[in-house]
Amino acid sequence: MFRITEVVKNLLIINILMFFATRMLMGDYPMYVTDFSSLGRLKLAMFYPTSEYFRPYQIITHMFMHADFSHLFFNMFALFMFGPPLESLWGPKRFLYYYLACGFGALGLHMIVKFIEMNYLGGPSFINIPMLGASGAVFGILAGFGIKFPDTRIMLLFPPIPMKARVFVLIYAGLELFLGLGPFNTGIAHFAHLGGALFGFLLIQYWDKYAKRF
Repeated sequence: MFRITEVVKNLLIINILMFFATRMLMGDYPMYVTDFSSLGRLKLAMFYPTSEYFRPYQIITHMFMHADFSHLFFNMFALFMFGPPLESLWGPKRFLYYYLACGFGALGLHMIVKFIEMNYLGGPSFINIPMLGASGAVFGILAGFGIKFPDTRIMLLFPPIPMKARVFVLIYAGLELFLGLGPFNTGIAHFAHLGGALFGFLLIQYWDKYAKRF
């Protein structure tokens, strides 16, 4: 069992503080949005770049925001469980770089898919529906754990069965792809999750082949 590591601990603290502080100081989701000032804590979520509500700082702040307590809990639980082994393996600097890079990779794929849907597939324009959460970065952590500790057995919560880490990651990624491509209005940015995992996979391949030192 890995002890909690320094970067993971600080990421947990930042995300938890951001959740409760923004709810207290900025207000939760507004019933009616009339302009940017009425968005409440959603000012820190990520809007599509052509939205009137987009601000450049959202590129960073959206990764530390969460929709509700369950969203926060499951992301932080996954970070707490799977982050320390990777930080112990790579060291704090590389681990933090990886975490943030996966978050930005998740955002990039999400925005590309959104652009294609709106401009080429005849999808509805959702430029004023924000994206928020650490899920993209956390999916990168899951992918990294599955790659570096593939035979580690983890116990699922639902259903409570043991499974190798690499099998768990592949099943989870397949489910995200299925939900992302299917006609399911889940309200979840599935391609952001896939973007985090994909970018994490590619970054690890690059490090293993070309960048043994960081």
